Amino acid sequence: MTKANTIRRTFSRETFVSVDIQADPKTIWSLLTNAENYPKWNTTVISIDGKIALGEKIQLKSYLDPKRVFKLSVKEFEPEKKLVWGDAMGKREYKIKPTSNGQTNFSMREKIGGPLFPLFAKMIPSFDESFDKFAHDLKTESEKLTK
Repeated sequence: MTKANTIRRTFSRETFVSVDIQADPKTIWSLLTNAENYPKWNTTVISIDGKIALGEKIQLKSYLDPKRVFKLSVKEFEPEKKLVWGDAMGKREYKIKPTSNGQTNFSMREKIGGPLFPLFAKMIPSFDESFDKFAHDLKTESEKLTK
């Protein structure tokens, strides 16, 4: 697993993590798109309300900021390949790609920012640890379901 990495710029911040998983894309996709089950396998998510499907709106509560509810729209939805959700401040992109060695590469990237980003950038906690946990949890659960 690659450790999460963050690139900081004046008007944006981008965090990325990637991991190879010993599971097929279908298994990984089913975990990523089942909103109700996130808290059962993912230690970074308190809850997701709504349906994870193209054009749908979801409400996400994260342990990174438990008092806040993130109101997000599902912007891209390519089964077993790509999922993107976000709001006016940014978007999170999940990609699933089979590898030549029979594993599946999962990557997650989030870019947040905008013209006012420098005013509140210091108040936004680092995503690195949360991204590492998310990737680890997804790998663990996917591989458990595959066995």
